[in-house]
Amino acid sequence: MRLSALYRYPLKSCKAEPLQNISLDKLGLDGDRRWMLVDEASGRFLSQRVVGQMSQLSAVWNAEGGLTLSAPGHSAIEIALPGADAELRGVTIFRDSLRVPDAGDAAGAWVSDFIGKPTRLVQIPLERARMTQSGYGNDDDQVAFADGFPLLLIGQGSLEDLSQKVGRPLEMLRFRPNLVIEGSEAFAEDGWKRIRIGDVEFRVVKPCSRCILTTVDPQTGERSADREPLATLQKYRAQEDGAMFGQNLVNDGFGQLEVGMPVTVLE
Repeated sequence: MRLSALYRYPLKSCKAEPLQNISLDKLGLDGDRRWMLVDEASGRFLSQRVVGQMSQLSAVWNAEGGLTLSAPGHSAIEIALPGADAELRGVTIFRDSLRVPDAGDAAGAWVSDFIGKPTRLVQIPLERARMTQSGYGNDDDQVAFADGFPLLLIGQGSLEDLSQKVGRPLEMLRFRPNLVIEGSEAFAEDGWKRIRIGDVEFRVVKPCSRCILTTVDPQTGERSADREPLATLQKYRAQEDGAMFGQNLVNDGFGQLEVGMPVTVLE
């Protein structure tokens, strides 16, 4: 087996950034989901679940350590990494409430224009990380702005199996993985507890429960009229907590990942 694709999502719930190599820190892939859009009034996070046009928003880390935002019909904007004196904004992501640096008024104006309502852009530094979903993994596992865990792994064989059942080829990016594995049987990842990629070990902590976001075409932002592939997942991958596809991981060390690296199942 080998690592066949790497993706990070600098801005939560926006376009993927394909990678050939990347380093790991204590929150997963370096720079993954470290930025987030929030409603200006409530501080609640925004996602494609309710704001479909976020699928068309591209966010790329720039050479200065900040973010470059671009979208159809909008001029690109360079956003600096918030400094030590940046305003802290209270935000809510699922059950977590925390205070994180705001990216400033210019960034706020740009994202408000794109979203169509008052919106702010925030960033999470390492020292303000959240704890992962309780009941899984270790008590000291942390995550940035990803839903519950730092990393998501999907086997290419699992996608092919689902595509066959749906009756048409499906894009891997519908499922927003960080790590794609080639050479394993369909849903082999369901039985893994620990794996190694290159020199880094990972714990497989929880299956990923899928939502309506899987019905959004990552290229167009349009939802499928037939609710696929979620409808099929709900028929043959249903568990008590939902329709499962992919596995959430936590890295137990740091180092480099590169497409093509061998993947070894340790447990």
